[in-house]
Amino acid sequence: MSTLTHTQTQLPQVHLPRNPGIALDLDWVARVQANTSAIERRAASLPGRRSVKKDYQAAWLLKAVTCIDLTTLSGDDTEGRVRRLCAKARQPIRADLQKALGVSGIQTGAVCVYHDMIETAVDALQGSGIPVAAVSTGFPAGLSPFHLRVAEIEESVKAGAREIDIVISRRHVLTQNWQALYDEMKAFRKACGDAHVKAILATGELGSLRNVARASLICMMAGADFIKTSTGKESVNATLPVSLVMIRAIRDYFDATGFHVGYKPAGGISKAKDAITYLALMKDELGNRWLQPDLFRFGASSLLNDIERQLEHHITGAYSASYRHPMG
Repeated sequence: MSTLTHTQTQLPQVHLPRNPGIALDLDWVARVQANTSAIERRAASLPGRRSVKKDYQAAWLLKAVTCIDLTTLSGDDTEGRVRRLCAKARQPIRADLQKALGVSGIQTGAVCVYHDMIETAVDALQGSGIPVAAVSTGFPAGLSPFHLRVAEIEESVKAGAREIDIVISRRHVLTQNWQALYDEMKAFRKACGDAHVKAILATGELGSLRNVARASLICMMAGADFIKTSTGKESVNATLPVSLVMIRAIRDYFDATGFHVGYKPAGGISKAKDAITYLALMKDELGNRWLQPDLFRFGASSLLNDIERQLEHHITGAYSASYRHPMG
C-alpha cells in the first residue's frame, strides 16, 4: 500500500476567484462548432487508453469519492433518509477499509437534496465542512414561472444551501435565443449571492453537440461556477461525448478569460470504472487542478456503493454483497 500509506484526505479550501462572467459575445458563440464524428471517436477511445491498476486504482477511486455530490432526489425522501445519507457523506468508506488503505478523513464533495430537506442536511452535516447543494428553479423541467424560480433560489440560500443546481430553459437553446439564456443565467447567478451555482444543461434534450457547446459557453459567460450535464431525470444523461464537448468549452473559456469553471457529469454514472474514465478525461483535457472537488463533481449515489465494493476487493481479493455497503 505504498502509494496510499499515511495519506490524510480532506477537501481543499476554495481559493480560486469565482467566475464573474463576461459580456455576452455572440460572435464567439457563432464560431463554436462540434465535429460529432471526431468527438465520438475520441470518446470511444478513452476507456481503453486510460487504465490504472492495484494501489493506483485504489488511489483514483478514493479521489473519485471526494468528488461525489451524494444525492437523494426522490418524492418519498424523509428526514431520516437524508440524515442517513449525510452520515454516509461524513464517512463514505468504512473505517476498517480506510485503515487498511492507510488513509483517513475521506468525505464526499457535497450532499444534494430538494429544498425542503436543506435544513435537515445542514444540521446533519454541521461541523463536517461538507456543503449542502440544493436543486432549484423548478427542477427538473425548469418550467415554473420565472419569478418563482428566482425566489426558490433565494429561499434555498436562506435555508443554508451553499451550492445551487439550477436548470436552464431548454427552449432558449433549441430556438437559439442566446440573449434569453444569458439573461436567465445571469439572474440565477445574482440570486445565488455567495452560493456557487451549477448550471444544468439537460444535454439529452438539447438536440446536438453544437447546442451543448454553445449553451455551455453562454452559461459560463453569464457567471456559472459549474456546468452540469443532466438532472438525472432525462432519458439520456451524462455521456463521454457530451462531457468532452463541455470540458473543451471550459478549457476555451479559461484560455480566453483566465477564470476556472467546474464540471459535473450527472446521471447514469454508477460504476467505479466509469468514474476513473471521467477522472482521466479531466486530467487529459484540463489538468490536475480540475481533479479537485471545487472544480469537479459526480452527481451520483449508487456510484459510491460500487467504489466501496471495489476498494474492499482491492484489500481482500473478494467482492462483497451490495448490502454490506448501505447508503446509511
